Amino acid sequence: MKYFAAFVTAYLIVRLTIPYFRRLSIKIDFVDRPTERKIHKEPISLFGGVAMYTAFLFCYFLFIHAFNKTSIAILLGSFSILLIGMVDDWYKTRKKEFPVFPRLWIQLGAAALIYKSGIIFYGFTNPLTHEYILLPTWLQFILTITWIFGVTTVINFSDGMDGLAGGISAISASTLFIVALAKGQFDSAMLSILLVGVALGFLKYNKYPAQIFMGDSGANFLGFMLAVISLDGAFKQATFISISIPVLALGVPIFDNIMVVFKRFLEGKPVYKADRSQIHYRLLSSGLNQKQVVAFLYLISVCFSLTSIILLLLNV
Repeated sequence: MKYFAAFVTAYLIVRLTIPYFRRLSIKIDFVDRPTERKIHKEPISLFGGVAMYTAFLFCYFLFIHAFNKTSIAILLGSFSILLIGMVDDWYKTRKKEFPVFPRLWIQLGAAALIYKSGIIFYGFTNPLTHEYILLPTWLQFILTITWIFGVTTVINFSDGMDGLAGGISAISASTLFIVALAKGQFDSAMLSILLVGVALGFLKYNKYPAQIFMGDSGANFLGFMLAVISLDGAFKQATFISISIPVLALGVPIFDNIMVVFKRFLEGKPVYKADRSQIHYRLLSSGLNQKQVVAFLYLISVCFSLTSIILLLLNV
């Protein structure tokens, strides 16, 4: 019942506050204007991420209660991620490009803060010998930072179509919730269900045709929290095979954006340079409409998530 109450509270706060944030965003001209690369035709509010973070923060204090170095790191890290995303969004509203390196350093700094708090990928259990392999400290640091930064980035890259990033994040967070419950990791389960609540509340206004966008602030926040939850939950004392559980839970954005980055690298294009090479744009150009593209990618994401849950049940 506590998880259900947390989910409903997070969901309702987002549902009820988005109209206010939408009006405020339009009033101060914090909107996403159409460009050649973008699909929408009218300026749309970019304060969806602010609404989601507001609901998450309120519910965090209401349902989790913890106040230690881990909770401080999560709150400070997620806030810094949200804030740098809002700065990036503000530049876009003025048709300017925010420099890459400030974003990069803030995201890496937030990831390092999580590492220092003790949320770390320590190692894995060898499935053949059942011996726990503790990785060297330097490798723990690199893998932890890479995972957090990578998941934050791929969710942001996936935010290119109405309802897509929010829906995939909700599916991934639901999967991590099930994994955390199965492993008895109640804090991770609570964080997951809060993320499901805010994402679904946001989708009410973000499904096609969208009334509000999450912006880089919201996409970065969702990606950051998904990365932290999986590190603090699914990755803990994982066997070699079950390490794939969170990777599969986030399979659609991870695999798609690995291919996109690889393609951009081969073509000599900047990795952070936005284009229409993501799978949702390719599916759209193949003849599917927006609703069909999003539904198809939801289906693929659910298949990945079910596969990860099967691996969990196999206990490998």
